[in-house]
Amino acid sequence: MCGIVGYIGLPEKSSDHQALDVLLEGLRRLEYRGYDSAGVATVADGAVETRKKSGKLSNLVGEIDQAAMTPASVGIGHTRWATHGGPTDENAHPHLGDGGKLAIIHNGIIENFAELKEKLLAEGETFDSETDTEVAAKLIGRLFAGDAAGDLTEAVRLASNELEGAFTILAVHADQPDRVVASRRNSPLVIGLGEGENFLGSDVSGFIDFTRDAVELEQDQIVTITTDDFRIISFDGSPAEGRRFRVDWDAAAAEKGGYDTFMEKEIHEQPKAVEDTLLGRTDAEGRLTLDELRIDREELKNTSKIIVLACGTAAYAGTVAKYAIEHWCRIPVEVELAHEFRYRDPIIDESTLIVSISQSGETMDTLMAVRYAKEQGARTLSICNTNGSTIPRESDAVLYLHAGPEIAVASTKAFLAMITAAYLLGLYLGQLRGQLFTGQIKDILADLHKIPGKIQEILDDADTIKQLAAEMKDTPSVLFLGRHIGYPVAMEGALKLKELAYIHAEGFAAGELKHGPIALIEEGQPVFVVVPSPHGRDSLHAKVVSNIQEVRARGAKTISVAERGDDAVENFSESVFHVPGTQPLLMPLLTTVPLQIFACALASEKGYDVDQPRNLAKSVTVE
Repeated sequence: MCGIVGYIGLPEKSSDHQALDVLLEGLRRLEYRGYDSAGVATVADGAVETRKKSGKLSNLVGEIDQAAMTPASVGIGHTRWATHGGPTDENAHPHLGDGGKLAIIHNGIIENFAELKEKLLAEGETFDSETDTEVAAKLIGRLFAGDAAGDLTEAVRLASNELEGAFTILAVHADQPDRVVASRRNSPLVIGLGEGENFLGSDVSGFIDFTRDAVELEQDQIVTITTDDFRIISFDGSPAEGRRFRVDWDAAAAEKGGYDTFMEKEIHEQPKAVEDTLLGRTDAEGRLTLDELRIDREELKNTSKIIVLACGTAAYAGTVAKYAIEHWCRIPVEVELAHEFRYRDPIIDESTLIVSISQSGETMDTLMAVRYAKEQGARTLSICNTNGSTIPRESDAVLYLHAGPEIAVASTKAFLAMITAAYLLGLYLGQLRGQLFTGQIKDILADLHKIPGKIQEILDDADTIKQLAAEMKDTPSVLFLGRHIGYPVAMEGALKLKELAYIHAEGFAAGELKHGPIALIEEGQPVFVVVPSPHGRDSLHAKVVSNIQEVRARGAKTISVAERGDDAVENFSESVFHVPGTQPLLMPLLTTVPLQIFACALASEKGYDVDQPRNLAKSVTVE
């Protein structure tokens, strides 16, 4: 997790912006990655100067306002999501080494920090924090003064070969004020290229205000940036190269655009997110052409099993995909929590297609599961929103979402875009295998293209949902029920409420009610029910209506999300949120939206920060 930014510019650039300006703006944009503490270090007048403060970035800004820093043209900055050591001033980054002449920041977890710390203590080092990062700072400082002979790049390289785990480290040193050095293993880092200045960031948000030209850094690489150049080497010291790319969105895309929160903005961006994910995926004859899929068509055609790897919201998108792909393609689909996958000795081979889903493309649990699958010979395909991130780079193929930056920690628009991309994959496989006729695919795609307008209808009629949220702001517990493709929607609705409002919420398969969960129902218990279309699987619709009656008979307050025109639920629900109709398998793109609006509004009514929920960060880059 954590947000990191580095900068070096020519002194004359100070008329435009100083290093501190760049660092603070970058940290502002990266704060969604961690907001337990923040800090900066700059190099000026032959010395390293730091400021750091627990809490949100505003606390650091206040600290700097009270104690101004020396103007500088080189520096590093960090927003922290605490792992080793609590969110205190002492544990905040940067950490110092080499008698205070070296400063580093770090994203990730150093797994062998305890043995390294013991060794350093024996050599006379002292420590001011509980962090693994300070261990790396002391180690790099000793190497700089010793084996690296005053070469910061070499000191970072030598240290990187001693460190185990996941890390991105940025370092500056007072004796070499003309560079910032960074090292990457299993943790995100990207280079930004400017004129007379260069940048580093955990993602491109860290420097999007200043440049859109970027370079991907590969695994186990070190980069040294100066004012007019950058140099990449591998951990073994051999020269290496990165892939250049241009960011296809600008800084305005990451701003709130008139909304009170990023989450509200991103909920309202969902029609465009779905539309952009569908854009350019068909040829002139209407056949699907997924150009990013670099896997041989015959290999895809002969897929015997699909395993979806994901965590959290992405796993629920994968569960939606399971229903659709199995129905359209007749290929068995398993959905695995990525952090459990490689520890249970899964059965996979060359005919298995691994589909990983990750908004950031840096989810460490998912990345390690993908690597394990590749070692077993499986083909890997990534569904991802972030161009140039690690998981798509290491996968055999990728389907990018094109949903634009998602800043709020709890996912909304990326969830719908993930589902949309999974539908495209299912239709493409059905096309390859001959399970679907061209006319069927065209009909489904035509309905998919109508979805953005239907989402907009829900957004335009959101006042009743928000009013209910205001009435329920003191509710201590909410249950969600769904069947078939409504089941993952119920789980996602519960997750959103947990993430944003900090109240007990659970999503159940409605058929499980009589097998235990119905014991939770008492007088006044709110229960959201995702009701299947009466025009699809009629038996399921009738069964879910029966579930509504069952919980209502025991005192539950039932709130239904149902297709417009479904009158059967009216008599058994205290509230009904109607959504436009579509094919039953596409309904999650619509039924999810009222639950997102409800969770966001309820959390806002309770006075919580919906963009930065407590204890959470956007990208989980540690296992």
